[in-house]
Amino acid sequence: MSNTLTQTNFNFPGQKSVYRGKVREVYNINDNLLVMIATDRLSAFDVVLPKGIPYKGQILNQIATRFMERTAHLVPNWLIATPDPNVAIGHLCEPFKVEMVIRGYLSGHAAREYAAGKREICGVSLPDGLKENNKLPEPIITPTTKADNGEHDQDISREEILSRGLVSEEDYIILENYTHVLFNKGTEIAAERGLILVDTKYEFGKTKDGKIVLIDEIHTPDSSRYFYKENYQERQEKGESQKQLSKEFVRQWLISNGFQGKENQQIPEMTDEYIQSVSERYIELYENILGEKFFKADIANIDARIEQHVTHFLSEYKQ
Repeated sequence: MSNTLTQTNFNFPGQKSVYRGKVREVYNINDNLLVMIATDRLSAFDVVLPKGIPYKGQILNQIATRFMERTAHLVPNWLIATPDPNVAIGHLCEPFKVEMVIRGYLSGHAAREYAAGKREICGVSLPDGLKENNKLPEPIITPTTKADNGEHDQDISREEILSRGLVSEEDYIILENYTHVLFNKGTEIAAERGLILVDTKYEFGKTKDGKIVLIDEIHTPDSSRYFYKENYQERQEKGESQKQLSKEFVRQWLISNGFQGKENQQIPEMTDEYIQSVSERYIELYENILGEKFFKADIANIDARIEQHVTHFLSEYKQ
């Protein structure tokens, strides 16, 4: 399992800075371009697990860029090129300080809040009588914003976003519209694959000329929850769990091994066999979500491959 990309240390031409997230590492090139590298790191419960998952970065990058290409005619995005299986290059943007979470079903965090008795989430009212994984009367936007200390995302309402000046009302109306448009398209694409797009999150930013665009990832198993459409209704009527297509299986494995990211909890051992099973599951996710076979990139020397492809692109790119 040594040929995984768990960290990078490149020095590209024109490089100004590097931002390292939980999974992606972002290189600023001349305050003009961003080189976003999807690593093979795996995170859950806001914790990066100790070992990488072969091909995970390639899978996430290719799903995200494929969906950006399929939705660019509906919502503008930051993407310019994908010179390497793990790399997306796009316009430098100033990110909005909110993430636009949209939910078509009562699942995950929203279901837990509802079960605890809440009937309003992020300022959005929910009717009584819903069961977990029920379809909502209509999709709802439940935004989050990063806590100042960098901890877990915090629920926030539209009203609070505007009153705190996190986003102007003019811009927020555009974010809401783009969110609904992307979710509708994602729902349509998922249905073609026999899937239900349950919920997802989008991040947006502004280009230097003030244009609002989609950034980061879109409709990946790390940012979205999918159900299989087949037997969905039957499972709901019987009160059974839904068959999911997301990284929820990793969270469930951690929970079953006594880990939920809480203080003093030990991350369970990730054996080579378990790591291989996670890699195979991500490949299954890719092939189900995109409806095409996954082709493994050469990982004999991932760092050299990425450096060569990115450097070549930057040398040819006309700014």
